[in-house]
Amino acid sequence: MSTWIGAGRSEIGHVRTVNQDAFAILDEVGVWAVADGMGGHVGGEVAAQTAIATVQAEAGTASNLLSSGQASPVDVLTDLISRAHDAILNRAQSKSKLKGMGTTIVLLAIVAGPAPIAYLAHVGDSRAYRFRSGTLTPLTKDHTLIEKYLERGILTAETAKTHPERHVLTRALGVGLTVKPTITAYPILPEDLILLCSDGLTKMLEDEEIRTLLAAGELDPTQICHRLITAALDRGGEDNVTVVVVAPSSS
Repeated sequence: MSTWIGAGRSEIGHVRTVNQDAFAILDEVGVWAVADGMGGHVGGEVAAQTAIATVQAEAGTASNLLSSGQASPVDVLTDLISRAHDAILNRAQSKSKLKGMGTTIVLLAIVAGPAPIAYLAHVGDSRAYRFRSGTLTPLTKDHTLIEKYLERGILTAETAKTHPERHVLTRALGVGLTVKPTITAYPILPEDLILLCSDGLTKMLEDEEIRTLLAAGELDPTQICHRLITAALDRGGEDNVTVVVVAPSSS
């Protein structure tokens, strides 16, 4: 039976002075996450790190509940995201300069077995993709104003690319009293790769460019992280950029 291993890399980029992204690689419990903070010079960094620290502390319990079937995946992942949300609110209350901070998050939990399942929970515009047999498939939909406009037919995909509100979030951890993640489940195959990323990647590269880079070389998670981030930096690196790639390992 394959186990799943991840690699991650985060870079500040060419414009920002602080890296407000954070990520977690928890191969031993089958959990991986990317967070992209916002709010003030310090706040976004603290929010993202707080969310990831919560995931690191709680992931083992969540993984056990998922694999044992003691609780529904929706309940398990909603609780984990809620704990991260509450931790950010508590930090913000303790220091005035942190008020208003928040973060996106995209979290992957894989339950191994004869038919492994990838569970995803996300809030905001950090994304997950599946790469299978040369095809790149988005597994998340951004929680942004632009996504709402697209769903309602107010904008076209082309005009959305340059719209001034294209990065305005409709949901984030640490914003509001409660937060509702979107939770999905996907059967996965032994040859699949799962990509998690902050919008520092997707601002710089179109999905087709990401697919081409994935298909262009060896499918080693560390090498893929390097290829994608190098391309985003070469394109301008206008934001912090973080990539986590999860792949099967039979060893």
